[in-house]
Amino acid sequence: MSYTANAGTRLTLDLWHPDCWAIGATEHVDGGVLAHAVYSSPEADRPESVNGLFTAFGETEAEVERLLTEIEASPHAGDVQELQQRFGRARDAPGSVVREFFLEYDPNDMVCPTLLEHGFVHSAPVRIENGREEWQVVFAGDRSEIEPALDGVRADAGAEVEVAAITAGDTARSEREQRLDSLTPKQRETFEAARDAGYYRWPREATTRELADEFGVSKTTLLEHLRKAEAKLLDP
Repeated sequence: MSYTANAGTRLTLDLWHPDCWAIGATEHVDGGVLAHAVYSSPEADRPESVNGLFTAFGETEAEVERLLTEIEASPHAGDVQELQQRFGRARDAPGSVVREFFLEYDPNDMVCPTLLEHGFVHSAPVRIENGREEWQVVFAGDRSEIEPALDGVRADAGAEVEVAAITAGDTARSEREQRLDSLTPKQRETFEAARDAGYYRWPREATTRELADEFGVSKTTLLEHLRKAEAKLLDP
């Protein structure tokens, strides 16, 4: 079967699987991880370990530092090797603070090969937060085959998998959707609540004080979330 850029069905998968250092770390502390790429030695057909490129993100330096410490403490992770120079992904990463790193780990702990085996090809960096992974994938088979294929992933990887969103393969994600993905959960929740409450209408139908009271935070904190969200959404 030949694959084209627009073939198949695009899905967003909400996924958990065992023995994952990123899932384990984000279950215990705030912040999240973007998984960009995995590298193995070209001489090894079945490598004993692989290296991955990742971004840790969070609201503050302290939050990201706690996350990296939790990752290093995982029995499923090797040493965190931070990059001194970023690879240019900071603008697209969620969070106010981002730090890129390499990590060596056991390929048997990866779920990607199982997804590929069952026809799911990932199309964007994997986002891990709150002990769950978000996968953007393309499935090249018929829609009727998606659920049996997911059952295969669940059985082979011992995974929990739910479909969070599904679209036709030729429906490209809009620039607005991509920008929304760059927000942290707090930023997105605050922005969407402000939008739904009429904060951005003229005249305004909600004040920052009302929104702050709704979230149980100070006006300063609410404005900080809104301004960071607006900067990412409006930055050309």
